[in-house]
Amino acid sequence: MSLEKQKKYWKENLRYLAILLSIWFIVSYVFGILLVDQLNTIRIGGFKLGFWFAQQGAIYVFVILIFIYIRLMNKLDKKYGFDE
Repeated sequence: MSLEKQKKYWKENLRYLAILLSIWFIVSYVFGILLVDQLNTIRIGGFKLGFWFAQQGAIYVFVILIFIYIRLMNKLDKKYGFDE
């Protein structure tokens, strides 16, 4: 495996991580803490939306992002020949 190919693989992997962690940060910190008062004016299923993001939404999004990361990495591995 060439060093250039490994660098491209790692750079793309870091880009995926940055994007997915940014999404998680926005959902957990921004929606769950900073914008909680604005989101609490919206109700879903009887619960305030800000409360939902703080208590459950961030966890659900994190689990979904894990599966998205797995899928992206499987595709990346195949693209660069690291799959088995």
